[in-house]
Amino acid sequence: MNESPTVATDPKPAGAWTKILAPYRVPKTGRSIFEIAVTVLPLFAIWALAWALHAHGWWWAALPLTIPAALFLVRLFMIQHDCGHGSFFGPRQANDWVGRVIGIFTLTPYDQWRNTHAIHHATSGNLDRRGMGAIGMLTVEEYAALPPLRRLGYRLYRHPLIMFGLGPAYVFFIEQRLPVGMMRQGWRPWASTLGNGLAILAGLGGLVWLFGLAPVLIVNVVTMLLAATIGVWLFYVQHQFEGAAWARNGDWTRDQAALAGSSHYDLPQPLRWFTGNIGIHHVHHLSCRIPFYRLPRVLKEHPELSAMSRVGFWESFRCARLALWDEAAGRLVSFREARRAA
Repeated sequence: MNESPTVATDPKPAGAWTKILAPYRVPKTGRSIFEIAVTVLPLFAIWALAWALHAHGWWWAALPLTIPAALFLVRLFMIQHDCGHGSFFGPRQANDWVGRVIGIFTLTPYDQWRNTHAIHHATSGNLDRRGMGAIGMLTVEEYAALPPLRRLGYRLYRHPLIMFGLGPAYVFFIEQRLPVGMMRQGWRPWASTLGNGLAILAGLGGLVWLFGLAPVLIVNVVTMLLAATIGVWLFYVQHQFEGAAWARNGDWTRDQAALAGSSHYDLPQPLRWFTGNIGIHHVHHLSCRIPFYRLPRVLKEHPELSAMSRVGFWESFRCARLALWDEAAGRLVSFREARRAA
């Protein structure tokens, strides 16, 4: 398999993809319910088995089960993600309430996340609108202009051990307990985050009452940590990859930002299934109302999209070193490359 990145080039006029992809946007209620069932039922079964093993003193056998549980939890988050875009069910209320319930398991306040994620879609790939709902990134010039202490802080933030080690735990266990970025926008962000937090506490309290503190820590908390790490890694590779394009306001267009600024993370099966086809991220950014189970059909019927911004599985691990945007070169670079260029 060819692992070299492919630069996205789109000969179609602006807005053409909106019409082309419109037929794929219609969700199928039966299929959506099926996708929930084949995700939730195995997840609960794995947790039940892990709790039973722990109850018999076999905690060492329960711990490995957190790996498949984490994968199913990632898939559950992808369903919540589609609900946030209004793409999983036809009625908005069905999307919203399913998304809110799933948020209890994913530790993600649905309404707050939906708003910040919408901002991410509206600003993705735009150097002049970086911020909410995205991984922080500086240009080479911005980084060079920082005082030494802030440069150190940015280097620590972008270090893989922080980004994919401590970072996921901080985001899901701490940051999402408050409406970060929307604290002054009325009561709704607070209602979302505080309501989600109270529901999580009630759920955890019930689990501890039923099974004890140790099984919850070993099974549920470890599952969440693994799932959070996978989720942050996926989000990172979807926008921080070799060949990614970023542009200033005057040159930014939605379609080009989707095709060149979002990757086609070509994962092997069964990872593609567990991640809800989120690797077909450039198509998702072209039309976020397409349910995840219809994205493979888009690639099949429009093969020209398959090679655009493609990142292979093994190739993706090289993306972890990328940290700065070099405006002169028009590409993401590592700290070492930036230093050599300077």
